[in-house]
Amino acid sequence: MSDRDTGLPPNWEVRHSNSKNLPYYFNFADKTSRWEPPADTDTEKLKVYMAKYHSGATGIGASTDAYQQQIQQQQQQQQAGKIRAAHLLVKHRDSRRPSSWREANITRSKEDARSIIEGYDKRIQSGEISLGELALTESDCSSARKRGDLGFFGKGDMQKEFEEASFGLQPGQVSGIIETASGLHLIER
Repeated sequence: MSDRDTGLPPNWEVRHSNSKNLPYYFNFADKTSRWEPPADTDTEKLKVYMAKYHSGATGIGASTDAYQQQIQQQQQQQQAGKIRAAHLLVKHRDSRRPSSWREANITRSKEDARSIIEGYDKRIQSGEISLGELALTESDCSSARKRGDLGFFGKGDMQKEFEEASFGLQPGQVSGIIETASGLHLIER
């Protein structure tokens, strides 16, 4: 496996959407694009590639000005009644959209998804790994590329169960397992 092996089938590559600030999949032969990986993707190779090249992690050399702007933005958003949260999503076959950047067709049962997310929860609670680090490679949400960061949102912006859990957390606190139509979540405010 080369350093930049994406695991995608022939003619597919990972590109970056400037409007959504997220990676997407592009077929340069037929000029089609999609948010989920195409069929026949080697998901293990794709996970490694995406974590390495599309994680959205801020480097150590990030400028102080950019950091100060981010702090100001956070303060303005909080004053507007919004909060910021990150999450790790595990989808199952009964999820609203049973596909993700990791897997074109999710076939696991809800019970299997619960077992998986319970394992992630234990690892996070033990301090072995952070929610953001785990989300990079394991979350079924496209926010995985940003360590699960969903940005700021207010009341009415998210599914009811997700919103209630998020607003019920203190900053830095991680929720228990939350079930929505999208799947099973762990949320960190």
